[in-house]
Amino acid sequence: MKQYETLTLDIADDVATLRLDRPERMNALNIAMRAEITDAVTHAGREARVVVLTGNGRAFCSGQDLGDGGNAATLDLERVLREEYVPMLRAITDCPVPTISAVGGPAAGAGANLALAADVVIAAESAYFLQAFTRIGLVPDAGGTWALPRQMGLAKAMGAALFAEPISASQASDWGMIWECVADDGFEAHWQARAAHLAKGPTQAYRAVKEAIRGSWDNTLEAQLDLEARLQGACGQSRDFQEGVLAFLEKRSARFEGR
Repeated sequence: MKQYETLTLDIADDVATLRLDRPERMNALNIAMRAEITDAVTHAGREARVVVLTGNGRAFCSGQDLGDGGNAATLDLERVLREEYVPMLRAITDCPVPTISAVGGPAAGAGANLALAADVVIAAESAYFLQAFTRIGLVPDAGGTWALPRQMGLAKAMGAALFAEPISASQASDWGMIWECVADDGFEAHWQARAAHLAKGPTQAYRAVKEAIRGSWDNTLEAQLDLEARLQGACGQSRDFQEGVLAFLEKRSARFEGR
C-alpha cells in the first residue's frame, strides 16, 4: 500500500478510503496534501471500485492552509490553482469509479469545494459547508463557482458566496448541495455501508452514469440523447447486464463483477 505524509489510504473489499490526516490544522490543504490527494485518488481509481474521501479529526477540511508557502500576500494564487488544484479536482471528477465525500465536520473554503467535487456527498448532522472566500477578499475557487449554481441554483449559490455564512448539513441536503445528511451517531457506519453497496455494483454502468450526468451540462438535448444511446449500447454488452437480467428473471440479487 502506498504511504503518504498528509493522508492515509486503505483499500479493502474494493473500497478505497482516503483520510485527510492533518487534524492539528483541521486538514487544511497544503502543497504536499494537494499532490498526495491527486496521486492517491488516481491510484485508488485503478485499484478499487469506489473511492471515499473523508477527514481525520473534527474537520473534513478547512480549506487552503494560509500559512503554507510563506507570506500569503505574495502567494501566486493563479499558479497554485492552475498547477495544484486543477489536477487534484480533475482526479476526483474524472475518476473511473464512483467517489464519495464523507463529511463528518466543517468543510470550508476550498475544503467545501473539494467535498462537493465527489459524485456523492454524505454529511453528518453536525457538519457544515462554508464558502469563506469573501471573508478574506477572495472569490470562491476550487470549482465552487461551477458546482454551486448547478447544485442549489443561482440564488442560493450567490448568497452563499457573498455572505460567506455556514450552511448546515441539513440545509445542504434540503437545497440539493449534497446527497444526504445523516445523524452523527452511526455516521461512519452509514457511509461505509453506502461505499460497500457501490463497491459491489455494476462498475461499468456507474462509469457511464458519471460520464452522462457530468457531460449533460455541456450538451444539447440531441447530443445528450446520442450520448445516452452510445453509453447504453456499451453497457448492454457487459457481463453485468447479462447477470442483472438473469438475476431479475430468477428473482434473486444480482452478483455484479464490475465488468
